[in-house]
Amino acid sequence: MTGRARARSRGRARGQETAAPGADQPRELTPVEVPSAEPKVGRGRQKTTPGPFTEEALLQISAGFQQVKLGERGGHRRDFNDAGINTRQAMEHVKDSKSGTSGRTIQLSANYFRILSRPQWVLYQYHVDFKPPMESRRLRSALLYQHEEILGSARSFDGALLFLPHRLHSKETVLCSETRNGEKVQITVTLTNELPPVSPVCIQFYNIIFRRILKLLKMQQIGRNYYNPNDPLDVPKHKLTIWPGYTTTILPYESAIMLCTDVSHRVLRSETVLDFMTNLRQQHPPHRFHDICAKELIGLVVLTKYNNKTYRVDDIAWDHKPSNTFKKGDTDISFRNYFLSQYGIQIQDGNQVMLVSHVKKKMGPSGGPPPGPAMLVPELCYLTGLTDKMRSDFNIMKDLSVHTRLNPEAREARLNRFIMNIQKNDEAQSEMDKWGLSFEKHLVQLNGRVLPVERIFQGQRSYEYDAWQADWAREMRGMPLISAPPLNSWLVFYTKRNYSEAQALIQSLGKVSQPLGIQLQRAVQIEYEDHQESLLRALQHNVTPQMQMVVVILSSSRQDRYDSVKKYLCVDCPTPSQCVLGRTLSKPQGLMSVATKIALQMACKMGGELWSVEVPLKQLMIVGIDCYHDSTAGKRSIGALVASLNQGMSRWFSSCVMQHKGQEIMDGLKKCLGGALKEYLKFNQCLPSRIIVYRDGVGDGQLHSVVNYEVAQIMEAIKSMGQDYMPKLSVVVVKKRINSRFFAHVNGKVSNPPPGTVVDTDVTRPEWYDFYIVSQAVRQGSVSPTHYNVVYDTSGLKPDHMQRLTYKLCHMYYNWQGIIRVPAPCQYAHKLAFLVGQSIHKEPNLKLGNLLFYL
Repeated sequence: MTGRARARSRGRARGQETAAPGADQPRELTPVEVPSAEPKVGRGRQKTTPGPFTEEALLQISAGFQQVKLGERGGHRRDFNDAGINTRQAMEHVKDSKSGTSGRTIQLSANYFRILSRPQWVLYQYHVDFKPPMESRRLRSALLYQHEEILGSARSFDGALLFLPHRLHSKETVLCSETRNGEKVQITVTLTNELPPVSPVCIQFYNIIFRRILKLLKMQQIGRNYYNPNDPLDVPKHKLTIWPGYTTTILPYESAIMLCTDVSHRVLRSETVLDFMTNLRQQHPPHRFHDICAKELIGLVVLTKYNNKTYRVDDIAWDHKPSNTFKKGDTDISFRNYFLSQYGIQIQDGNQVMLVSHVKKKMGPSGGPPPGPAMLVPELCYLTGLTDKMRSDFNIMKDLSVHTRLNPEAREARLNRFIMNIQKNDEAQSEMDKWGLSFEKHLVQLNGRVLPVERIFQGQRSYEYDAWQADWAREMRGMPLISAPPLNSWLVFYTKRNYSEAQALIQSLGKVSQPLGIQLQRAVQIEYEDHQESLLRALQHNVTPQMQMVVVILSSSRQDRYDSVKKYLCVDCPTPSQCVLGRTLSKPQGLMSVATKIALQMACKMGGELWSVEVPLKQLMIVGIDCYHDSTAGKRSIGALVASLNQGMSRWFSSCVMQHKGQEIMDGLKKCLGGALKEYLKFNQCLPSRIIVYRDGVGDGQLHSVVNYEVAQIMEAIKSMGQDYMPKLSVVVVKKRINSRFFAHVNGKVSNPPPGTVVDTDVTRPEWYDFYIVSQAVRQGSVSPTHYNVVYDTSGLKPDHMQRLTYKLCHMYYNWQGIIRVPAPCQYAHKLAFLVGQSIHKEPNLKLGNLLFYL
């Protein structure tokens, strides 16, 4: 299952829709929650984290539908679990101000709407008891709502907790109701809490109300977000449909409580799972169909349009058909008859097998043991998202981007239209009026700063790049690198059909290496037969410990061949290696450009230094940390740490540690950082006086664990170097998966902010020392900023210096001659963890620790 597939399945609709039938327990309604994770780069999430959560995070609150722990609420779990973690209060130097000063001012708008609420708005929380006890949540609600004249129309009740925007006359109110059978029920409503507008529970309640408003707009919740099925965008050429929608989160920010909203799209395929299975059956022999079908389907996320819910396919029940029965109440009913009676849907194919989606334990007052697997009918399940094959199809992605890749002007217009639709809808406006809520009509306006363009130092020369292009591929041509080891002993492996491509590559490398200052001797050429065993045998017979570099030309993009090369050369026989596809070298017109990039990569992997930027701080060590989840059956987690060794941030030490399944927080951090400090000492004859750690890959809601668990490990690693050693330390959490967007307003036009734009006011969090940097330039669509949260800081660096250093490090990734979205050590750590998790599944040989062998 790909990371993107996991991503699409995280979070589930929380309403009262009927879930898929077929659960083992005799429940008619079975809300299904499918565990998974979102993104853009496919990283998982840790289900539990060490250390206690805050008391507020364990409060049980109303969701309007069911009672769940705040720490387990799915819809807006991301930032809310991080609430209550006030890291800024421990940092004296940013208590008064966390804003920088350098750079020119730029006028921006952000995808936030201020929420205007009554000044006296307080949420009152009540506990509700029934005597005699009532099991049915629906009945409890009906009995309580008989007293609307006392409670008012604005209320939210989940069967145990009642929330009201006003206080009842007495702390304890006793009400009497009557069931349809004439049974008398005593209801005791007891005040338990008064929640001010900025309390975490109250903020969460804003989100609950807003989700109700989205439902009133006839939008459907799929996963975390809401989509409009009544305004689909069809791409019939590729049998795809796009549902437009929005991500929404309400949180307290520096200037006000605001709604952060961004445009989202859900890609649905027009084909059903049954269509997909039929095509597979036609393409493959019968004896292989079951295995191939399971491999293709298990892990995918499907949408059932009859209830607009998504499910993760966990298994295929080959012995089940629509004629099979399940318990509904006290009677048995077949799946065919169930869908006919419940939804008026006639199942056409009676011989199709059933899909299985495992149901998690139901949360809330009526929760009990897991109701068992939900059975899905392939004919009624639509595939969601894109396959890897579709993603690699340029034409499909190009046609989709027409609808999904909005430029800043179109994105801002759609967001403004969204808030206007809410204000024009009578039902939605009435619901907001009940609670005294209103939104500003326009996006929040703020000032940002554009940092100065960095000067790139290469060899004996330096240059500046085009500030709007944010790359220097053209400027660096023909200039020698800072340093590049001479390449005297290297091998090139190729197949018979790739002989001409191998010769062309060797010749091109000879031409481009001289201007770059790389001394290149003639390579030893080795032909291998076009299969994996022959390639591995050729490597084993020819690669010696003295070899500096191995170049392998692969005839196809088969993962197993690439994996076998990397596994052997990273673990068994530690040698830097470069793999390249034969078809990449088959186009003569672009060969020199390809050869230049390959030459730069080869130089890096042998310990070369390409370029640098000026970093004024002395005796500084920069550390990047990231995690990735192993693609093999064990699903182990790989934690990677990359640390700088020199002043120019051009030499790096790398190490990784294998962790338990699904684990995100790095347990082996002490060991890895201790190794990095020892290597720094060996390289510089002194230890760093300042350490700055950039922690990428932190899951939503895991900030508490980083602050209380990982920082402690970092401190332990530092202490292990000697009791007297106490460097200045900063720990910065890096987050890319955010919904914030910024739009520049220049000469009356809306555009992307230029690279180097910093935002550290208005939309930052008051309890954090945080800021946003837009470091990339994009050719299409809207640029995504990166969020930096300094969670621990004894360095005393001014906010301006921290921001500028962070931006400088975005220039130092040697796999791209330009600025990237995160600091270079974070991207290096991701590349290392990705290589281990995808290809080698073991810790690399320590002999490669000082080389960027994973680029």
